[in-house]
Amino acid sequence: MALLIILISCLVIILATSQPCQTPDDFVAASSPGHIMIGGLFAIHEKMLSPEEYPRRPEIQRCAGFEISSFLQTLAMIHSIEMINNSTLLSGVKLGYEIYDTCTEVTVAMAAALRFLAKFNCSREIVELKCDYSSYTPRVKAVIGAGYSEISMAVSRILNLQLMPQVSYESTAEILSDKIRFPSFLRTVPSDFYQTKAMVHLIQKAGWNWIGIITTDDDYGRFALNAFAIQTAANNVCIAFKEVLPAFLSDNTIEVRINQTLEKIIAEAHVNVIVVFLRQFHVFNLFSKAIERNINKVWIASDNWSTATKITTIPNAKRIGKVVGFAFRKGNVSSFQSFLQNLHTFPTDRNKALKEYATLLSACAYVEDSDLSQCISYHSQGTSAYKANKDVERNFSLRNDFLWEYSEPGLVHSIHLAVLALGYALRDLCQVRDCQNPNAFQPWELLNVLKNVTFTDRGNSFHFDAHGDMNTGYDVVLWKEINGHMNIIKMAQYDLKNDVFIITDQETKNEFRDLKQIQSKCSKECSPGQMKKTTKSQHTCCYECVSCPENHYSNQTDTDRCLLCNNETHWAPVRSTKCLEKEVEYLNWNDPLAFLLLALSLLGIMFVLVIGIIFTRNLNTPVVKSSGGLVFCYVILLCHFLNFASTGLFVGEPQDVTCKTRQTLFGVSFTLCVSCILTKSLKILLAFSFDPKLQNFLKCFYKPIPIIFTCTGIQVVICTLWLIFAAPAMEENISLPRVIILQCEEGSILAFGTMLGYIAILAFICFIFAFKGRKLPENYNEAKFITFGMLIYFIAWITFIPIYATTAGKYLPAVEIIVILISNYGILCCTFFPKCYVILRKKETNTKSAFLKTIYSYSSRSAGSLGMGHVSLDSTVSNMTVTNSSFDGKSAAWQRSKELQAFKHVCKENAASVSTTWPRKRLASI
Repeated sequence: MALLIILISCLVIILATSQPCQTPDDFVAASSPGHIMIGGLFAIHEKMLSPEEYPRRPEIQRCAGFEISSFLQTLAMIHSIEMINNSTLLSGVKLGYEIYDTCTEVTVAMAAALRFLAKFNCSREIVELKCDYSSYTPRVKAVIGAGYSEISMAVSRILNLQLMPQVSYESTAEILSDKIRFPSFLRTVPSDFYQTKAMVHLIQKAGWNWIGIITTDDDYGRFALNAFAIQTAANNVCIAFKEVLPAFLSDNTIEVRINQTLEKIIAEAHVNVIVVFLRQFHVFNLFSKAIERNINKVWIASDNWSTATKITTIPNAKRIGKVVGFAFRKGNVSSFQSFLQNLHTFPTDRNKALKEYATLLSACAYVEDSDLSQCISYHSQGTSAYKANKDVERNFSLRNDFLWEYSEPGLVHSIHLAVLALGYALRDLCQVRDCQNPNAFQPWELLNVLKNVTFTDRGNSFHFDAHGDMNTGYDVVLWKEINGHMNIIKMAQYDLKNDVFIITDQETKNEFRDLKQIQSKCSKECSPGQMKKTTKSQHTCCYECVSCPENHYSNQTDTDRCLLCNNETHWAPVRSTKCLEKEVEYLNWNDPLAFLLLALSLLGIMFVLVIGIIFTRNLNTPVVKSSGGLVFCYVILLCHFLNFASTGLFVGEPQDVTCKTRQTLFGVSFTLCVSCILTKSLKILLAFSFDPKLQNFLKCFYKPIPIIFTCTGIQVVICTLWLIFAAPAMEENISLPRVIILQCEEGSILAFGTMLGYIAILAFICFIFAFKGRKLPENYNEAKFITFGMLIYFIAWITFIPIYATTAGKYLPAVEIIVILISNYGILCCTFFPKCYVILRKKETNTKSAFLKTIYSYSSRSAGSLGMGHVSLDSTVSNMTVTNSSFDGKSAAWQRSKELQAFKHVCKENAASVSTTWPRKRLASI
């Protein structure tokens, strides 16, 4: 019996195949009469048969490949119209319909559109050519469809002739929002502008930036690709490859192009996410071959196929990878489910598509539900199958659940909204017109009302925007295998207005988190602390990761550039993720170097105090007296004390007061010290000079106190002007990369140099005077040591200048401290240490007799050298006297007599007259 049924089915199919299209009614899929006729365009078959490579005669070819999902869409339109007819929305007015199968071909759809425009109630199928169609009554008042944008564009251009309303339930091409080119087109779904925007948002949210895209070679595919490319460019997402497949299955090259596309996918190993803008039959063939090649990717589905049961039931569909898609927002379609359950009671005499389904179902009567779709597709290849055998219709009622599984709730709801929008627009129009009369209104009048209609469905309000779009939003769906079957679950909703995904449960959040684990990038992600450096590739997503340079940072992944730290307060090492606050540095009291220098300063102060004690206790000794007396020594020692103490002002956190005090204190005290030594050098030179001219000059110039006050006063004036006009102050040195140096800014380098230069001039004069008096008696060789002290000073400060100019950082004050200590120690040691040595270690030479004996010996040698140089000693010897309060008159006279005799004996041959007395002042100074 089963074999007999199969043979009968095959015979029916063969007979149907041999029947060509004879009249226009032959390709009407379903119709029902009514007062107001609504046209419908649905791709019930997936392709049009052609016996040749290209058409040679202008005839409508047969269609093949029965599409269950499109068949269900026609049923959804019929169901929605029946609901309106059974309601009170249009009282006394019945809606009729005339549905055509476009066979997924623009040519067939154009033929149907011409029939829609044919004059109403005319015995001949003609479209009258008019200049004004305002009063023209066509066959239908409005059109529902088509599904594909390519077909909708072509049909809309014809319907624009009479401004017939065309309401699409699936065409999403962005260009259809252009009301200048498509004034009569409306749709109950969002534009691809929002879909591509949502896709790119999802891609960005998942962290992908290297993706592929596959589209069809038609207006829908091209406009989708263009819109997607614009969105990706604006969001730093790169398209690795773009593959375009032929738009129609009738194209013989489609298999070749699919294989080439799969080869491209395999070659692009880094591309793990592919966006697919294809029709369902394209995706079916693509996935079937991809499964054979074990291609596992993330596929982002467009609304065209994201909920297609035909594709989810492909064997081993789970091996294709993850599928995330965008589907039209679904509503409550429970009434449609009830309609399908009772479909076997629906009359089929005017519904050829339903008859064909019954025929194909009979041919697959013994096939399981899981394989029923493939069986129907196989048996419908090469047949239009509008002829059915009544003997097999008894199996029809057994597969109603199968139809519900293949229904796409989003599309069903979209078709329902399209019919409902027309129903409410007709209600508004029929309130003032008798719509039972076919001539009551024209399509263009209905269009004006339809554009502004607002209606509610189950508590939700709907209307068309200015572009004729009904922006209902999207559901984000995920294909997930449950119990061995691929199910489509809702992950989130996409809010068009706010461009956000609305996630309602934790499980959905986990699914989004799993998507982020999949990598689809041209280059490895740059970690924080790195930035992207573009390579020679034309894509900005292909780059190298380079470390952020010093003083730059990045705290995000894949940043285009590193951010600059505030160089005044912060810094950052190489490859830093944040800016670090600069450490404030200065020569701290706890610093080992500062501690060492301060220890040396304290040691110098101790030396000063010890020397002062030694000189005080040996006040009346010749060494102390020859140094100028205790007061003179105390002044010099006080200067050394202040110099050593001033080094403490160079340590610690700088303040404006310390910055002004330290240089001034050092400059004045050191100047006073050098001035005193200069006076002493001048006095020594005066005491032992035998050149009459030089002696007379020195006598006039030598005024100790005025000299000291004048020399020191000049320095005081220099420092005062410095403090008034350009005083030193504390500043923050931010030029160093990692630290802020608190330092004293000298205010005026000219003033600072003038202060040091003035000291150097005095020291140089002192050095010259001391150098001239360097050949003094051995026990009184102070001029020699002064020369050494000044030499040490010059060496220290000459070295200081380049070091100070090239040194930066917190140890810059230490350089000046070291120079001050060296020069101070040098002068202190050369001036006082030899005297202390004599006082403490050679007490026998620190007596009056020993002292005078040394002077006598030196005077004898000097007199002899002067005689040989023809230098007159008269003026020298005649004024020579020795005054000492401890000698009595006789002893002094006796001593002077002996010295005179010695001088006369040595110099009598070379000196005509020699005075018998030494100058009192000269001897007193000695």
